[in-house]
Amino acid sequence: MTARTVAAAASLALGLATAGCVSFYEVAVETPIHAKLDVTPFQRVLVAGFLGGGTKSLDAASETSRLLRSQLRTKSALRVIDADALQLVQEVDKRRQNPVSGDTAQDEPRIKTEQDLKEYEPILSDTDFWKKIGQEYQGPLIVTGSVLFTEVARSGMVSKPRQYTDQLGRIQYQETREFANQKGYALTPKFVFIDGRTGAQLYSESFHEEALYSESQNTPALSSYFELMDKLLPGFLNTLSTQKIKGTRILIK
Repeated sequence: MTARTVAAAASLALGLATAGCVSFYEVAVETPIHAKLDVTPFQRVLVAGFLGGGTKSLDAASETSRLLRSQLRTKSALRVIDADALQLVQEVDKRRQNPVSGDTAQDEPRIKTEQDLKEYEPILSDTDFWKKIGQEYQGPLIVTGSVLFTEVARSGMVSKPRQYTDQLGRIQYQETREFANQKGYALTPKFVFIDGRTGAQLYSESFHEEALYSESQNTPALSSYFELMDKLLPGFLNTLSTQKIKGTRILIK
């Protein structure tokens, strides 16, 4: 169906509704999206911790571990194991005989970019390491991965609504484009799911989201982090269980 046909159909429907010939009904619908991973062999899940970095304004690894535990407790049939998150960055540095020193809350993060992250990522596929962790907790499903939370800046044309009053005195909105400087944050997590009985990776998936704000707007890093994670959580949860996407449909009668 072409855009012209759609427009004509919409105009006809509007005309009929105005003439009182038809009625419109908004109906709530739910669409199931099936889980990407079969978790039936597991009764428990361990959120083991993440490789984190990007900016010192937020501990992305700790925040992600806490948030995923909370989400899994309420939105998954798996029982969440209460355990401290593994310090994976420190584990890798210890192996490389390059221990983290000083106050890590004040120091710059060891991982700042995706290139830095590549040097640490081999631990996510270390079967022996994860099998040992799994044995400590009687073979649960293990959730780990990496998360980069970085500051970003963009300049360019952006769309903004402009309010105006038409000839009949009605308030209308028109989209305009203007040049603007924006700043914000980017969130790039990789979720890795591991069989705690064998240490083998079962599935992994990466995401990327950005939140940009006016250059004059001061948005706290933590607020932006949760804003971005809200967009990513449905994809994460859908890996483990069937999710229902709610929406509406318009019926004409």
